[in-house]
Amino acid sequence: MKSQQAIKILLSMLTAVLLFHLCIVTGIIPYDITWGGRLKSDQEMYVFESFSIVVNLFLMFILGIKGRYLKQVFSIKVVDIILWFFFGLFCLNTVGNILAETTFEKYFTILTLATAWLLWIILRKRQT
Repeated sequence: MKSQQAIKILLSMLTAVLLFHLCIVTGIIPYDITWGGRLKSDQEMYVFESFSIVVNLFLMFILGIKGRYLKQVFSIKVVDIILWFFFGLFCLNTVGNILAETTFEKYFTILTLATAWLLWIILRKRQT
């Protein structure tokens, strides 16, 4: 798979993730089945979901730069460093989802693992 294909797939996945988080914020999806079942109040949910939405939007922005869909405001080296950080974060998130208290969240292991794999494809030096 080429890096550009991985970027498009990842941007699509992140759009779906953003919609998921918006469903949590609006109450369509109950927050007690997310964040490892650890959220105890609406206020905690708003803080965690706001953070998640901002982080996902930032990752989409960085991927937009990497894929040359957006104006380059950071050097590609900085973009790559940020993407390596996200790769590590999603690897750790995969472990966290495996250890989650809710079965629903355990299914997100697939999503976080796929995200890490796509980031690996985007970051590897050899492009096919």
